[in-house]
Amino acid sequence: MTDTLRPVDPAVPEATDTGPTKLKRSIGVVGGTLLTLSCVTPASTLFVVVPDLFGSLGTATALTIAIGSLLCIAVAFCYSELGTLIPSAGGEYAMVSTLAGRLAGWLVFVLSLLVVMIVPPVIAMGTADYLAPVVHLNPSVAGAGVMLLATLAGLLDLRANAWITGIFLVLEVIAAAVVAVLGFAHSERGVGSLVSMQVTGTNGHTDMVTAMLVVSGLAIALFVTQGFSTAVYLSEELEHPRRNVARTVLATLAISSVIILVPVVAITLGASDLSALTGGDISGMVSAWSNSAVGTFVSLCVALAIINAGIVMVIQNSRVLFASARDKAWPEPVNNVFSKLGRFGSPWVATLAVGVPGALLCFVNLDTLYGVTGVSVTGMYLLVAVAALLARRGSHKHTPAWRMPLWPAMPVLLIAVLAYILSRQEVGYLLWTGGITAAATVYWAVYLRPRKDTRWLVSLPEDERA
Repeated sequence: MTDTLRPVDPAVPEATDTGPTKLKRSIGVVGGTLLTLSCVTPASTLFVVVPDLFGSLGTATALTIAIGSLLCIAVAFCYSELGTLIPSAGGEYAMVSTLAGRLAGWLVFVLSLLVVMIVPPVIAMGTADYLAPVVHLNPSVAGAGVMLLATLAGLLDLRANAWITGIFLVLEVIAAAVVAVLGFAHSERGVGSLVSMQVTGTNGHTDMVTAMLVVSGLAIALFVTQGFSTAVYLSEELEHPRRNVARTVLATLAISSVIILVPVVAITLGASDLSALTGGDISGMVSAWSNSAVGTFVSLCVALAIINAGIVMVIQNSRVLFASARDKAWPEPVNNVFSKLGRFGSPWVATLAVGVPGALLCFVNLDTLYGVTGVSVTGMYLLVAVAALLARRGSHKHTPAWRMPLWPAMPVLLIAVLAYILSRQEVGYLLWTGGITAAATVYWAVYLRPRKDTRWLVSLPEDERA
């Protein structure tokens, strides 16, 4: 982990004369925030992920998400400082490699790749449920169709995608607002129920939600607003990244937290009874509060939100794979293919490489992968916090960048909390994630480390070093 980065040596035969391939800077804070918010995809998160939290946490769901959002403020500070210090499409792995060593960066890359490859097909398969008022589709077929559509959109110019996802984002915000208004208008219980810590048990009786269940649920709660990190992946395509990355990260976290948390509070107050809340059928609640037409409208908005999320996630994932190839993470033929840019300036081979397998994953049983994703996100945030703790040493101390308040207390506290959350996760999820991480470490030891002069050469675009 302490193996330091080496600058790209122009004498190395595999390095090109023109330097690292650069992405085109074409979006500002508004476009970046639209794309990043779309990756958080508040409505699909509200309708696909949050119901599972209601099932395990009941009335404590809003409290858990609120705590997770507060933790994410510290995480966002880390991302904002590191993303402006090291603006690279590699995102977390470029930041951690530069500051905490190449092995740490490689492990973060594997964790981030695990998250971004699994999450899109899992969410995409939820499309069928929300298209049901119009057409009945097999969830796997619907999910695969969404992934292929997202892949085609990901091949377009990023500015065009910002407009496409912006339109979809407006619709999903409207859907979330409808849920919030209806929930508050049909409140069945007082504000005190938000801390009543009750859930319907398997026997139909009321059970109490323990503090340990809340801590365990924080891994998924962190994932609920996780998409704000997309701003870092887009840092090579944001205009004036030293300033705009931090603005985009913090604005996205604030907006997405409100869009998700307010409807969750409304649902908690407006559910007809504890059993209905634990069941998590939000569409059914909307229909009961209004009529079937409103329920159909909300369901279709959610379906569009899922498609929107798929588009942005494919864009994000392709940038990660593109950056890893540019930084020589793979055998040279693979690097050459994944680093190709298309006529619209997008990494088209990398886009196909993440989109098509995502469509195939829709036909695989992914029941346990939410847990694996939660562990991966928490572990990734933990390593990013470690990098933030090291961000003001040596030459990095004087590099122009946005600087977080309360450093180093903020990353130290974050490291302690995230480590504790990891320790409370289910053993099975920890074993799956640990096994994948171990395999990645073997690849590092056998292939990357012996070739440290020609492989895993994490670099920044030349015009952003100053």
